[in-house]
Amino acid sequence: MRLPVTLSVYIGRQFFMAVMATLALMVVLIGMIELLELVRRAANLAHGVPFGIMLQMVILKLPSSIEQIYPLTFLIGGMVALSRLTRSSELIVARAAGVSVWQFLLPGLTVAMVLGIVFVTVVNPISALTISRFDRLEGKYISGRSSLLSVLPSGLWLRQAGETDIRIHDVVATEYIIHAMRVNQSNFALESVTFFLFDSGHHFIGRIDAPRASLEKGHWLLPVGQFDTPETVPEKLTNYAMPTQLTLGQIQDSFSAPETFSFWELPGFIEVLEKAGFSAIQHKLHFHSLMALPFLLAGMILLAAVFSLRQIRRGRTGIMIVMGMVAGFLTYFLTNIIYAFGASGGLPVMLAAWAPTLILLMTVSAVLLHLEDG
Repeated sequence: MRLPVTLSVYIGRQFFMAVMATLALMVVLIGMIELLELVRRAANLAHGVPFGIMLQMVILKLPSSIEQIYPLTFLIGGMVALSRLTRSSELIVARAAGVSVWQFLLPGLTVAMVLGIVFVTVVNPISALTISRFDRLEGKYISGRSSLLSVLPSGLWLRQAGETDIRIHDVVATEYIIHAMRVNQSNFALESVTFFLFDSGHHFIGRIDAPRASLEKGHWLLPVGQFDTPETVPEKLTNYAMPTQLTLGQIQDSFSAPETFSFWELPGFIEVLEKAGFSAIQHKLHFHSLMALPFLLAGMILLAAVFSLRQIRRGRTGIMIVMGMVAGFLTYFLTNIIYAFGASGGLPVMLAAWAPTLILLMTVSAVLLHLEDG
């Protein structure tokens, strides 16, 4: 029997309303938790943070935080929708009329896939924009740290605000900006590098060009270089040590997280990273996980069906709900483990990004086949 269009729309609307209600509740809960966390962090600072700024930071971070709980939202929403339809005997009547479990789950799966595509293509770019703004506000008001590193198509840009003056003959610089075309990941040696020097008034006072600069403890080592100022003749430098307080860990921590790039920007940034000599594993993993998200959400709807369809007939409603939640958290935990292996290079990126979704789909499909058709 083919599922009537009216019934399909009705069931799909039930899934959509349940998921949206669950998402709204999650937004409120996560927003309150984020606000309390910001208040706690601000309380430890010598200078105060205006409440309006903290509220703005919560709003900016919410889209990114909600991205992390999309699967759980669809699991809970799917269980609510199916439980409601079962409790009202609507699914029982449909099944008595010859509608299979796969037919009345199809509208829910369609809703999950469509919403997943909307989340990835529309909501994710908004989330990337807001989390970038949040990072800037956090660096300004709470952590006191701003990003040191930018990777652009023109190369690598690194800012060093020196705590000590840099003296080259009669020239004294208080900060400098580094530009390099490529970087060697193994020892963080910069290639085709230029140091732009600035005084305390942020005025340009000179530059150093070198084919190579390697990061040593407390300084950049330039085996060969050339020092230029607007008023003097270029001068050769040999084994010059440019002072720095930066460490390799600080520089790596300054990389923009994959979440700060939208789904549409990630492929281009991955290409730029690889051309600059950096590893793009985490960004590739994030990109493929976004591509797999609609299928993961569909898998959560199937997982909800496993623990919801027989609650009324067999009783033990509370136990089944708890088991469904445990299964959801277990899926989330195992997904993070597989992603960690992918980010560390222990698994191929494609396998790490798609394996959790494929495993979930195959497992819940097999269980539903056994329970409903076996």
